[in-house]
Amino acid sequence: MTKEAIRAIRRESTLEVVLDRPKANAIDAVTSRELGTVFASFRDDPDLRVAIFTGAGERFFSAGWDLAAGAEGEAYDSDFGTGGFGGFPELPGLDKPVIAAVNGMAVGGGFELVMSADLVVAAEHATFFLPEASIGLIPDVGSVRLPRLLPAPLANEVLLAGRQLTAEEAHRFGLVNKVVPGTELMDATRDLAARITANAPLAVAAILDIGRRTGHLPVAGALHTLRSGAVGAYGKMLESEDAREGIRAFAEKRDPVWKGR
Repeated sequence: MTKEAIRAIRRESTLEVVLDRPKANAIDAVTSRELGTVFASFRDDPDLRVAIFTGAGERFFSAGWDLAAGAEGEAYDSDFGTGGFGGFPELPGLDKPVIAAVNGMAVGGGFELVMSADLVVAAEHATFFLPEASIGLIPDVGSVRLPRLLPAPLANEVLLAGRQLTAEEAHRFGLVNKVVPGTELMDATRDLAARITANAPLAVAAILDIGRRTGHLPVAGALHTLRSGAVGAYGKMLESEDAREGIRAFAEKRDPVWKGR
């Protein structure tokens, strides 16, 4: 892998991660581990608040697992790094949002990365599909996540029959936040990132932590977990300087100044 395969660009408090592996932005184990290093640095940098993940070019967001690497002996369940396939979906302690800017086809593992992102902006020409069953495999993450995101008959058609979803269909079914012309993709994604970074960082972290820790629970159980102190980010947010600053700024009719503590 060359250094140019992954470009990490800082824009104030946002990190833009661009996957650039012609022809299809496929991801092998080496690339995935390097992405994990990039996202771990993002996680640990207090000055970075949001990450945008996208692919280079206009045709492929990502074709998923690199089948050429597989043909050369790389196992389907290789060591893709502590962040999981693509670097961020399973990264421990990641309490900052990742936005997928889908610039083209999101195929297989590329679609799974979209499912794993916290927010998604898609170009009008983007498509989403899971072809794994056609080559004798299964989409591990997709088999778990997609039935929770789509109506069961549609999820099964995508998983079992390889149905492709257009950007508009993905938006209609709630997989995508916004669909824009391809030329406006990054501007729209950066605007979404800016709206997040305008808010208190500890509040954003707490919201993400609550969702991840309680999303599988019924409402009563989720509220009990929250109020029991099991969600540490919630208590940290309540006791923070930023919480007091937000209230003062509202009363004083001014913009708050967040410190992240």
